[in-house]
Amino acid sequence: MRVPMALQGVSVVELAGLAPGPFCGMVLADFGAQVVRVDRPGTRGDLSRMGRGKRSLAVDLKHPRGAAVLRSLCARADVMLECFRPGVMEKLQLSPEILQRENPKLIYARLSGFGQSGRFSRVAGHDINYLALSGVLSRIGRSGEAPYAPLNLLADFGGGGLMCALGILMALFERTRSGKGQVIDANMVEGTAYLSSFLWKTQQTGLWGQPRGQNMLDGGAPFYATYRTADGGFMAVGALEPQFYELLLRGLGLKSDELPSQMSITDWPEMKKKFADIFAKKTKAEWCQIFDGTDACVTPVLTFEEVTHCGHHKDRGSFIIDSEQDVSPRPAPQLSNTPAVPSSKRDPFVGEHTEEILKEFGFSQEEISQLKSDKIIESNKPRANL
Repeated sequence: MRVPMALQGVSVVELAGLAPGPFCGMVLADFGAQVVRVDRPGTRGDLSRMGRGKRSLAVDLKHPRGAAVLRSLCARADVMLECFRPGVMEKLQLSPEILQRENPKLIYARLSGFGQSGRFSRVAGHDINYLALSGVLSRIGRSGEAPYAPLNLLADFGGGGLMCALGILMALFERTRSGKGQVIDANMVEGTAYLSSFLWKTQQTGLWGQPRGQNMLDGGAPFYATYRTADGGFMAVGALEPQFYELLLRGLGLKSDELPSQMSITDWPEMKKKFADIFAKKTKAEWCQIFDGTDACVTPVLTFEEVTHCGHHKDRGSFIIDSEQDVSPRPAPQLSNTPAVPSSKRDPFVGEHTEEILKEFGFSQEEISQLKSDKIIESNKPRANL
């Protein structure tokens, strides 16, 4: 018998958008929520490939009758997730006030770049802009070089999609007490800033007293950095504590009594060169053999091709393969009683489930046929392979 998942029975209406919103919806779907993705007719669907476990309804929200279709769905849903610029939903007559008037229990999640208010709220932006405005980008980069964004993960998916999912879960929990939904103003700038609370809270500790790229945790320390190996691979070193640093030195064939103190900042540049020269003499596999099983905090920098073959990941089943043989990380965290069981099916086509969804929400076949005839909705059922 299949164990129910944590969010089983939670109905989510997700308006199709760029990656952070679809990721938020996928997290909810992975843990059991029933997620309906509302696509625009004629589009190619979720280009970020975050449609796992969702169904697709294609409807033209710019048409009043299309907006009415969405209102009907939201009247029975638990969560509505949208990631348009502020003001768009109001123009479509789909504002929180309208939808929550019809369904006071609805949780209305708004995920944007800069938030629903403020002078930047209605301008365009991307991960690097949100990261910049949060203050975090100013702290990331090598010494003497311009700041650089660590892919588009931190603001889009950490401060944006994941923080929004957290807000939805908190609102669902609060609703068990009040019986009422609420509006969630999630945005990438403030979400990223909140993730960086450690940086703010440690401002006066001396941890960040040096220029960017010269501190202990931003690439300045020789014991917290990456090093190239003889075969072109890389090893990651994070030996912060003295006892771990001692094990690092031992693995490198060095003796601490012949070296400067670990925390001698002025000696860090020279020590980085020394470590780099040593790591360059052996292959990644050879260094793994030396450090595996130790507390030296030295690990290989695994490529996407290597990560699925890692013994630790195999032990835990950390990566999954879908029906199209694509590999992706298993949902996290693991729940002991109600673990996530992500769908292994392909992502839905745009409009693939339009008719079945509308029937579930009380639309008659005659109403559906008329909406389709008037090009308010689109239905794209996959053809069977004969």
